Amino acid sequence: MPPSTPHDAAATAAPSVPLSRYAAGVVITVVAVLSQYFVPQLLPPARVLYDNLPGDLFVIYGLPVIAFALLVGAAPLRHWRDRMGRATWEGLRWYGLLSLLAILVIYVLEFVYLAIDPSALHLLSRPNPALEQAQANPWFYVGFAFVVGAFEETIFRGWIFGYWNNRPGNWLLPASWTSAVFAGVHLYYATTYGVAAPLIFPSLFLTGFAFAATYRYSGGNLVVPALLHGANDASSYLTIVPEAWGTAVGLAFHYGLILVGGLIGLIEYLRPGPDVPPSAMPPDGGPP
Repeated sequence: MPPSTPHDAAATAAPSVPLSRYAAGVVITVVAVLSQYFVPQLLPPARVLYDNLPGDLFVIYGLPVIAFALLVGAAPLRHWRDRMGRATWEGLRWYGLLSLLAILVIYVLEFVYLAIDPSALHLLSRPNPALEQAQANPWFYVGFAFVVGAFEETIFRGWIFGYWNNRPGNWLLPASWTSAVFAGVHLYYATTYGVAAPLIFPSLFLTGFAFAATYRYSGGNLVVPALLHGANDASSYLTIVPEAWGTAVGLAFHYGLILVGGLIGLIEYLRPGPDVPPSAMPPDGGPP
C-alpha cells in the first residue's frame, strides 16, 4: 500500500476536544451497539424498545450520534461530501484491494481449520442472523443497507477514526484499532458461528480499514465510504430476494466492485510518482 500523505496545515491542526470526551463517545457507542445482545435478555421490558425497528435504530445509532455530536462536535465530519472524484477512486481502490486480501486470508484460515479441526467449518452452514431477519422483506433491506451504511460510516469513520485523522502522527494505528472495534461490535457472528467466527472477522476488519483509508486519502469524504458500505451489505441481501436472478446479481455486484477496485489498485501501483495529498489535488477533486 502507498505511504500516508500529508494534509495542508489547516487540516492537520489537532482538534481541541479533550481525549476524555472522545473516549466517552467511543464507550457509549460500543455499549449502545452491544446492548442489543444482552439488555433484552437481562431486562425483558426493554424488548419493547429493541423489538421494533425505530427503537432499535435509536439505541444502536441514535445514541452514538447524539453522544458524539455533544461530546466531539461536527469537526471530523466537515468534509463529508468533499472531493467526490478522489473519494470514489480511493474508495474503490482500497475496497477492492483489501477485499481481495480478505479472500486470501479466509482461504489460508480454511486450510488451517482443515488441518486442525475440519468439523468447525460445518458451523458456517448456520443461518446468518441478519439475512434471516431480512427474509420477510429482502427488498426493503437492500435499500435499507444504504441507510445503515450512512450511519455506521458517520459514527465509525467520521467520528471514531476521524478524530485521530486530524491529529499529527501515523494514521495506520488508529485505522487499525478503530477497524477492530468496528469488527468486534458485530458480536452476532461470534455467537452464531462459534469457533468458526475467525473466518468472518477478517473481512469485517479489512472492510473497515478500507473505509478508513478512503476517508484519509480523500481528506474526510464520508459519502463514498457510506455508499460502498451500503453496496457491500445490499449485495448480500440481493442473494435472498425471491426473484431467481437475485443471487447471481448480488454476487456479480459484490465481486464486480472488488474487481474494479483491484484494477484501480493495479493502476495506482504501476503509475509512477507518489500519491498526491488532498491539498494538491486538481480543482474537480478527481484522481490526479
